[in-house]
Amino acid sequence: MSAPARAGARAVRAPSGQLHEIQAPVRERLDEVAAELQRVVVADFPMIEAITGHLLSMKGKMFRPTLTLLASAVEGRPEPRAIPLAAVVELVHLATLVHDDSVDHSTLRRGMPTINALFTHQISVIMGDFLYSRAVVELVRVGDMAPLQVLAHATNQMTIGEMRQLTALDALRFSEDDYDALIHAKTASLLSAACEIGAIAGAAPHRQALARYGLQLGMAFQIVDDLLDYTADASTTGKPTGLDLREHKVTLPLIHALRHVRAPGRAVVERLFAESEPDDELIANVIGIVEEYGGLDYARSRGERFAEEAADALSKLPDSRATAALRDAIVYVMERTQ
Repeated sequence: MSAPARAGARAVRAPSGQLHEIQAPVRERLDEVAAELQRVVVADFPMIEAITGHLLSMKGKMFRPTLTLLASAVEGRPEPRAIPLAAVVELVHLATLVHDDSVDHSTLRRGMPTINALFTHQISVIMGDFLYSRAVVELVRVGDMAPLQVLAHATNQMTIGEMRQLTALDALRFSEDDYDALIHAKTASLLSAACEIGAIAGAAPHRQALARYGLQLGMAFQIVDDLLDYTADASTTGKPTGLDLREHKVTLPLIHALRHVRAPGRAVVERLFAESEPDDELIANVIGIVEEYGGLDYARSRGERFAEEAADALSKLPDSRATAALRDAIVYVMERTQ
């Protein structure tokens, strides 16, 4: 992480970058969010009960609801209605994961079998729809149009982003502008919504700043996630290194490398994208080419610029434990590359 972003993170205290410390100001409330999730997904149907039980056992780090709760508390006054709203944010996130795994035919998520691997792709699609519909029901129950509008806009963006990715006819002509539009839609829009909804619940004067923070953080988050596909092993990510390449997905490191690679290297990349199931050696060769031509360094640099923008968005927020934790979340996102 570059000096400006680290300086922003030190405005209140030394940055931690440890998720459990970032979550400390809202730890008890996160437990309430988990209980809300259990309540929301209850359905009088045995298969849905079995699937939701599996989903909640693999729900992950609760990063997005953490952002919602922290954003709601930046003025130092935790707002109770942030809890059901944070649960809805996580519910939408789970729905996107279920649909993504089905579209990608993924068999593992966080080291555990996906819904489509345990059941069928049809059930996976229907289950994602169920989670989305439950989120809408809960937003209506809360009785505030503003969070509903924000989340409706975010989910619409995510759907368009997924369609944009699926309909890209020539993967190797996918540009950096295309990539930015994709990760803005598929990842950053929900992190921005998570923060903006938190602001609606408890820090309305800072709604715009927190939405901007979430957007910039989300852009950095996805770039780092795409870097991990090139640099981390399965024990870190819960999925095999090079999975994006195996699935013929073009992300920022490869986009940059393709602008500079010589003909022999490009031929290797084209061979990978021509093979339906590229082997480990071919994956490793392309990862080496991407590193050789500066793709990893370039992606890190762009991620750091988004991190700096996220830190800047927090610059006028009140000093509080929650604001400090939001600054530390920037460090956490960026240090996942290490």
